[in-house]
Amino acid sequence: MERFEVVWDEARLAALRAAVRRYEAPPSPRDAGWRYGCDPDFLAALCAYWVDGFDAQAAAADLNRFPQFKVRVEDIDVHAVHVVGEAEGRRPLILTHGWPGSVHEFWQAIEPLAFPSRHGGRAEDAFDLVVPSLPGFGFSGKPAYPIGARTTARLFDRLMREGFGYPRYLAQGGDWGSAVSAWLALEHAEAVRGIHLNYLLVQPDAEPAGAEELAWKAAFDDTQQRLGGYSHLQMTKPQSLAYAMTGNPVAQAAWIVERFHDWADLRTRRFDEVFSMDQLLTCVMIYVMNDAFTTAAWYYNGATAEGVRRMPAGTRVTVPTAFAAFSDPRSPTPPRSWVERGYALTRWTDQPRGGHFAAMEEPGLFVDDLRAWARALD
Repeated sequence: MERFEVVWDEARLAALRAAVRRYEAPPSPRDAGWRYGCDPDFLAALCAYWVDGFDAQAAAADLNRFPQFKVRVEDIDVHAVHVVGEAEGRRPLILTHGWPGSVHEFWQAIEPLAFPSRHGGRAEDAFDLVVPSLPGFGFSGKPAYPIGARTTARLFDRLMREGFGYPRYLAQGGDWGSAVSAWLALEHAEAVRGIHLNYLLVQPDAEPAGAEELAWKAAFDDTQQRLGGYSHLQMTKPQSLAYAMTGNPVAQAAWIVERFHDWADLRTRRFDEVFSMDQLLTCVMIYVMNDAFTTAAWYYNGATAEGVRRMPAGTRVTVPTAFAAFSDPRSPTPPRSWVERGYALTRWTDQPRGGHFAAMEEPGLFVDDLRAWARALD
């Protein structure tokens, strides 16, 4: 285990800004907006801010706000934030991000989760937090070939038990993090006290039945058709995408930021009210400065190879499971009956606001739900 700090070299930052400046935008349909992909006007404004307004060194300093480590687990150096809170080891919790996210997704939630008494909460609700970067993502090492959430769950279980010395722990995740959490519960249940999900990626070994479940499946299939083109490409031909994206920071930003727009809860707020340009660019920089876009995209192919999206025949999660139902445009909320087929559901919360990136969009609701969930398990 080694201490880690984010260091962004000024020469490389200057080269990045130069690449953004010389980028020649393709033609766009008139009044395109977000209809055909990333809004060209928003992307132009983001790039202008990137080169003339964004303080990359301030972003790096913010990323160094919490203690970070590199831990060798099997053949990968796993990066993780580790915050020992007021829990003093009593309540270890691993928070796992997804794509196109990073550990930065949880930045607004870390302090109140670890030190609730500083944020109007009770000290006894505190967690010790481990927030790792998925293999191939962010500051973690890159696997030699695509791996998915099942392999990651094995690595993260070892990270928790052997790396940080937590023999029993809680797990939370959305997007791919929900899959890692589910596979931790499926294959490492002896170490997992409970899981908290805000997305259902690992589906029960069953077929939808009844009007509510069939209607959800139809809505799910429709959403996949409208918003899942990126996923199909990354599942099947991620390297073809890599050839276009490598060395092109603007293209990477457009690909990533489009997901943040399309998956956010925009019912009552504009996109620029949900995420600041600094938040979006910090996320993009974590991919660009670590050359992580390609190996992060591999994760979809690895998931297919590992069959992570469906539980093995005859199995289900027996670990106590909480589900926080945010209004996620990426995937309609599944019926409770469907979740209960595959998970030992002990808590269900319909959230009034927030989309796919729950911890970023509504950190207060996210923190409150985790506190209440863990309190019931004590």
